[in-house]
Amino acid sequence: MPVTLADIRAASARIAPHVARTPLVADPRLPQVWLKCEHRQRTGAFKLRGATNAVLTLPRRARAVVTASTGNHGRALAHAAQAAGIPATVCLSHLVPDNKVRAIRAMGAEVRVTGASQDEAMAEVARAVAHEGMTRIDPFDDPAVVAGQGTIGLELAEDRPDLHSVLVPLSGGGLAAGIAVAVKALIPTARVIGVSMENGAAMAASLAAGHPVEVIETASLADSLGGGIGADNRVTFPLCRALLDRVILVSEAEIAAALRHLAAAGHVVEGAAAVGHAAILSGRFRPEGPTVTILSGGNIDPGLHARIVAGANSVEAA
Repeated sequence: MPVTLADIRAASARIAPHVARTPLVADPRLPQVWLKCEHRQRTGAFKLRGATNAVLTLPRRARAVVTASTGNHGRALAHAAQAAGIPATVCLSHLVPDNKVRAIRAMGAEVRVTGASQDEAMAEVARAVAHEGMTRIDPFDDPAVVAGQGTIGLELAEDRPDLHSVLVPLSGGGLAAGIAVAVKALIPTARVIGVSMENGAAMAASLAAGHPVEVIETASLADSLGGGIGADNRVTFPLCRALLDRVILVSEAEIAAALRHLAAAGHVVEGAAAVGHAAILSGRFRPEGPTVTILSGGNIDPGLHARIVAGANSVEAA
């Protein structure tokens, strides 16, 4: 395995002073369902865990870091790099919402918006590494990033040792892979299910094909789950293939319904964070024991959230 439980334990000790241990709370309207509140993380999403671990394990020669992002990883890396006194550059596609672009700039990072997909933003990362001497920190396919995200799995095992299933938003696979490594090692009977949107789910398509494949990115309420997994993926694809018990795809209307359900319970989250609940509310997944959904982030545009709560069922309708 490219990432082990020992790696995740080491990451937990390393990042503890810099990240929040987020609460696990019951869903008041769904029996047996608990919410892991990563939207209450210091940068509003789980990504701070992996980015912080990656920055803290950089070689001393690293003078500047660069990444591509759908938003939350860029914000997390900008925060971690700023704390370490290292310049950061974040490459984004034109699909990244404006509120996330502004938040990254507010953290002091240089932002480069280029192309119509994360894969095109990754091309700018490669150029910066080759011609500007920056050190690349991948948004997911990096053992240090995966180990950092896996610290969520440690917390789940401590807080719910009777865990039956965990529903994890699935994009590049860093979150799902990290949680799966920890949970499967500590609670072998627990099931780890990846959940993504129906359109442009790169990891789901790659797992179905048996190898990394490219997908066409489209606008989605779950914008954080967009982007490819990389043709040369070496960490998250093999981990997800080995450890995920199932992958579920949900529609835009189902994500919108989950956003409204969570808002009624007092949780303002982005679409990617609601996919686990979308799987449950739609009947695509039925809890058979203590089940956790990962509320992965809360960095949604307030206007968009208000329109979804008012009844819109897609980005276009909102």
